[in-house]
Amino acid sequence: MRKYRFKGLVLFLFLRLVLLNAQAPASSPNSRLIEVEPGVKLELLDWGGNGRPLVLLAGKGFTAHSFDDFAPKLAGAYHVYGITRRGYGNSSVPAPTDENYSAERLGKDVLAVIDQLKLSRPVIAGHSVAGEELSYIGTSAPEKVAGLIYLDAGYAYAFYDATTGDLTIDYDTLRRQLEQLTALQPWKDRKQLLNEIAENLPRFEKELGPYKERMAAIPDNAPAMPDTSAVRVDIAIFRGEEKFGGVKCPVLAIYADPHSFGDQFKDNPAALETARDKDMAETSAQADAFQKGNPQATVLRIADADHFIFKSNEAEVLKAMNAFIASLPR
Repeated sequence: MRKYRFKGLVLFLFLRLVLLNAQAPASSPNSRLIEVEPGVKLELLDWGGNGRPLVLLAGKGFTAHSFDDFAPKLAGAYHVYGITRRGYGNSSVPAPTDENYSAERLGKDVLAVIDQLKLSRPVIAGHSVAGEELSYIGTSAPEKVAGLIYLDAGYAYAFYDATTGDLTIDYDTLRRQLEQLTALQPWKDRKQLLNEIAENLPRFEKELGPYKERMAAIPDNAPAMPDTSAVRVDIAIFRGEEKFGGVKCPVLAIYADPHSFGDQFKDNPAALETARDKDMAETSAQADAFQKGNPQATVLRIADADHFIFKSNEAEVLKAMNAFIASLPR
């Protein structure tokens, strides 16, 4: 099953091989490389079209070719581009350090491409973890864009809600705090760090419970993920997630609420109902928090849609995107 967000790195890596097989077959957009910093180039796909520029960002582990079937249906109204983030496809693969794959760094990459293309206030649409790039741009450089579209991408990496928390982000926060605690700092700063750690620990401990349940579902003899460049990049992106609040520009956020479970529980309707209810509760809570934190946003929920919502519910997504973009000032 394709899942919108895993409360832990191991589950993501376990299913990543399945997800990689789901990429759309390549079509024939124009392709070129754009340098975003010395020695780092990103693959840019250009499907052409007339009208307002629209930039598409793929989810983690995928390339801009994820949109090969979807983008041409937008090219009649917009000039459509796609960017493959660093670490994947034909883009450069810098060393998988936290700095090279932080949300800030990935967001700056997108801004660098926009600047080099001389795009005037494009609309940017991102799928899945691309929500973090959207939120970086929407909080740090909202004047650069006309609007942002989150395609099942408005989860904790894009909008952090302290009332619900998130294991991955809270782990990263705790890890950084502990690293700072061991550094040479004034006693006043150390005391403040200790207070912050003590405040964060109860939330982190609470979030470990659901994670342990999910871990229990993985067979002990399940094969380990290979030690490849792509897997190391995945880990670096997880470690680079940040806490974002509300953005400062128009927003459309489309959620699969609840997500489709496909055939996973085809022989167990009771388990399906339980899983569906749990997913709806978690997704609805995040969508509600996103709406509260972004009061200017249009939030659309599509029941039983796939995480790849632009594929499973293409017509609804196209309609919503067109209406949103039409509402934006020129």
